[in-house]
Formats: sequence, structure tokens, C-alpha cells
Amino acid sequence: MNKPKVLVTRQWPASVEAKLSNLYDVTLNESDRPLTAEELKIALQQYDAVCPNVCDALPAQVLNVENKRCKILGNFGVGYNHIDVAAAKQQGLIVTNTPGVLTQSTADIAMTLLLMSARRGAEGDRLVRSKKWTGWCPTQLMSSDVTGATLGLIGFGRIAQAMARKAHHGFGMKILYVKPSPAEQAIVDELQAVRCDSIAELLAQSDYVSLHCPGGAETKHLMNAQNLALMKPTAHLINTARGDVVDSLALIEALKAGTIRGAGLDVYENEPNLHPGFLELDNVSLLPHLGSATIATRTAMGEKVLANLAAFFAGEELPDRVV
Repeated sequence: MNKPKVLVTRQWPASVEAKLSNLYDVTLNESDRPLTAEELKIALQQYDAVCPNVCDALPAQVLNVENKRCKILGNFGVGYNHIDVAAAKQQGLIVTNTPGVLTQSTADIAMTLLLMSARRGAEGDRLVRSKKWTGWCPTQLMSSDVTGATLGLIGFGRIAQAMARKAHHGFGMKILYVKPSPAEQAIVDELQAVRCDSIAELLAQSDYVSLHCPGGAETKHLMNAQNLALMKPTAHLINTARGDVVDSLALIEALKAGTIRGAGLDVYENEPNLHPGFLELDNVSLLPHLGSATIATRTAMGEKVLANLAAFFAGEELPDRVV
């Protein structure tokens, strides 16, 4: 009996690729080169399953390709705004994701960026590497306190709650959050978290604002010039959610003008082609989308995809079905 044909669009942890190779007629991306829209169309025509990631844009124009063989997109990642799920549903194409396993690693990166931005870590690193550091100075790279400061979370799902635990229990931070409905009382009690009635209320009170909302049309440019202006001039913005939640140009102007003190970014609009204005600023810390980039987490994400594929080809209920 022929094995199902599966395409993996980028390199995955070796242990997961080995399992895929054993179970399926799999094509791996040994060059780790992003696929073009035309290559993705061909993949949908030639494979039973395609396993994309956040860098693979799958709009309706790609998904609606004729003579499609593919029946499932086993997405490597929890976010799926790069996939037109409405078009996928219309085409009868199943989409799965990998929730739960990347919560702690992504929250760790959010805290890393908060600390880097607050304590001017990237600037300090550049100073030492430039060989211009002349030694300790009482006024050198003075920065913002983290302990006891107020952290505002826009979105309060698993990753935001994990960050809140690290911030509150580790640094004594006060936790504010905004979401459509109140969080579970046990979580509120544990974190002494206060729900704000609006984003504007949260922005005005927070020393650090961390974004944890999904990407897509509803949240595109949520952090625009108007909302950035509501933040304290001493505040920092952290984004580990999706790049398009922030208006890049507006943030660059806010950082230049001193509307806010700093920012820490792991995701960008049109990544990896981030706005060149960011590279001219000292008060922004930039990471290359490292949120889930630990060996254990990326392996667990791959295992999640394997579980979804196994369920699909066995005709069983899929554990992480999106549509």
C-alpha cells in the first residue's frame, strides 16, 4: 500500500523529520529555502498533505488552485493568519495547528525583550562589541526599573498568562489585562490581575505593554499612532504576537520622537523585510522571530503536526483542528 505523500515546507528538528520519513512518502526542504506562491500551488496539486509555517503565505489565490490533491494543511505553529481559513473551508481543506506546547518558550522571549528594552541590553552589547566602552560610569546607559512596575497585557490567553506569572511572581510586577471577557477567577486571584475596560485605559497605566492578540484584519495596526500616543512617555512596547498588530512606521516615529521610551520586537510586518527605520534606532531591541525557538518546543510542535496527520490518515478526530 502506497504511503501518503507529505511535503514539509522548511527544515524541522531532525528527530521529527526522521519520524516523518518513516511514516510517509515525505519531501523535506533540505535547502531550508522559503517556497514561492507558485511552488506552493504545485505542492497542493502533488501532495496529500502540506505542512506549512508562518512564512508560507496561503491566500485564496493559492488555495484555489485547480486539480488540488492536498486534503490537509498541517501547520507548524499556533498562529494561522497566513492561511485564508475561509477559503480553505470552502475548498474542503482541513487546517490544523500546534497550540499549547510553545506557551512557556514564547513567554520567555516576551520577558527577555521586556528586560532587554528596559535595561538597554542591546545597546550595552553593541557598546562592548564596538570596543568603545571605557569602563563603568555613574550615568552610562541608565535605564528603567522592572521590579514593581506595571505590565499591561493586550490579550490574556495562555502565553500572556504565562508571561504574567513570570512577571508577577519573579519581578513583583502589577498585572493589567484587556480581553473581551473576564479571565478565570483563580488566575485573577493568583496574579492579582486587574481587567481594564478598554485598551486606552490599559495603555495609560502601563509601564510595559505586551501584545498577545491574534493577527489578522481585526487587529491590523492595533498599535497605531493614536494608541501609541496614549502610552506613558516612559513606557515600553513588547510584541511577540504578530507583526501586523503594530504599525511599523508609527512605532518608528514614536520611538524617534520620545512618545514612548523603548520597544522590543520579535515579529514584524512583512518579515523578514522589516522596515529599515528600525535599524537606525538605539531604543528598540530586535530579535529574529525566536518565540518558540527552543529544541524542546520546536520538537514538540513537530510532534503535534505528526499527531494531526496520523489522526487524519486514520480517519480519526483531529486533536488540533482549526477548520
